[in-house]
Amino acid sequence: MTTIDTHATSAAPSGAGLASVADWVTTTDHKKIGRLYIGASAIAGIGAIVVAALLAFERTDATGTALPVESLTQLFSIYRFGLTYVVMLPLLVGIALCVVPLQVGARSVAFPRLAATGFWAWFIGADVAIVSIAANGGPNGGNTRFVDLFMLATGVAILGILATVVSLATTILTTRAPGMNMKRVPWFTWSVLVMSLTLLVALPILIGDLLVLFLAHKYPSTSELSGNRAISDWAAFGFTQPTTLLFVIPVFGVFAEAVATATRRRLAPRGTIFAAIALIGTALYAAAVQAPVAIRAGFSALSFGSKISDLLPYALVHVLPLLGAFLALALTAQGLKAKPALNAALVFGLFAALLAVEGAAGNALYHIGDAGLMGTTFEEGTWLALVYAAVIAGMGGVTHWGPKLWGRTLPTKAVLPLGLLAFTGAALASLPMMIAGFADQPGGVFPAIEAGVPGAVQFEYSGPSELWNFLSLAGHALVLVSVLAFLALAIRSFLKGDTAGDDPWDGQTLEWATTSPAPEHNFAQLHIVQSPEPLLDLKPSNRSDA
Repeated sequence: MTTIDTHATSAAPSGAGLASVADWVTTTDHKKIGRLYIGASAIAGIGAIVVAALLAFERTDATGTALPVESLTQLFSIYRFGLTYVVMLPLLVGIALCVVPLQVGARSVAFPRLAATGFWAWFIGADVAIVSIAANGGPNGGNTRFVDLFMLATGVAILGILATVVSLATTILTTRAPGMNMKRVPWFTWSVLVMSLTLLVALPILIGDLLVLFLAHKYPSTSELSGNRAISDWAAFGFTQPTTLLFVIPVFGVFAEAVATATRRRLAPRGTIFAAIALIGTALYAAAVQAPVAIRAGFSALSFGSKISDLLPYALVHVLPLLGAFLALALTAQGLKAKPALNAALVFGLFAALLAVEGAAGNALYHIGDAGLMGTTFEEGTWLALVYAAVIAGMGGVTHWGPKLWGRTLPTKAVLPLGLLAFTGAALASLPMMIAGFADQPGGVFPAIEAGVPGAVQFEYSGPSELWNFLSLAGHALVLVSVLAFLALAIRSFLKGDTAGDDPWDGQTLEWATTSPAPEHNFAQLHIVQSPEPLLDLKPSNRSDA
């Protein structure tokens, strides 16, 4: 379809002092809602990374405790929930909400009030979930009432993200500019559509599980669903791989946009890259079965039929997403042969895509039983690679599309070192945890703590525990420094930096056809699209296809 809708507008609030705040609270402008997501997840990210660093510091001493033993369960829960559903996913959803309607030539996001409601549901639900964890609720929590509250609040937060995702998917499918068929949508828009459609399958399943667990916990029975540890057993699929692979699909869209813009050429092969990005979405089948899909230990001794019964679902859930991620990276990177202009978005996009492929590869290896990695920190290292891929892609997205939102640019020379610093930190945070997993370092909270057994926390294993855990601590610290520096630079630049033109990067897609910052209704006139790169068609050039 090729309709363009105007969005709902709020009446201007009275009172000069509260007008600006009220405007942001009641806004239905997708660009403002997206920035609310970005800002909230950025602030939460600082706190979550601090918690990650504290836990890494705790692990550097395998025989003693630096933090109170009774707090470790809550810290691990905040660490996992916070980085997954308060930072990783909402950050990329926020950027998508800002950019996608502009890219498809729409004057608004579809269902703007739904998108706004989704933000506030996520924001309130996430805050209440964090508070409930701190009050000894959450996974493995000891306070029954706050365990109940955590499950309800988490369901509300995820439902809020789901509402925004519905708005995004509908926008892409129904509000595209005339002439923009699905073969002509921009790279980032395509990746957001794939993510959105897969989340529309995966997230309702997780919400349903949380609701069932809440009822079983609220009204205890002999069911195995009624214990306070049931969250970890029955809803864990929503907090780990391969479900989290679905969250980072837009990373490859950011990379492809950056390559196309930096090379100022038409990026090809278009259909193959589209298919590669879509392949990552096959990870959604793990949410459908709600259980690890793995190749059993002792695989070589299994019968032929048993081998096939293991290999087919394993290939569908783990190998195809890895293949898609690798092909999306490799095929897009071919465009770099055209000698691109070095810019920050390209650096951030490349680093984020590399981390996402690392996460996909780690996920595939983790689910091979004979590798002996189940229950170790290898899973955490894989998860961290994906989380920080989203963070770095978010930084790249803000750098690339920030001029369209704030009307000012970030200085490239100042931003580039932050990309390298963040990537170095992400690699140090994730890879040592994966290496420690091969030496059987236990993941999460040691069982003795969960059982309330006093004494030292035991993170020891057969390898050099201090070395790998110290390197992971250093990685988290570097990521934290890079995020803080980036936020400080972004705030200063978007308030007082150089004014951006309407098309500061010599872009190819429709978001660069409107003014910077983009007006409330995005476009003053209707644009008719004749190719995947409508702006490139209008610019006098002798460029050839890449």
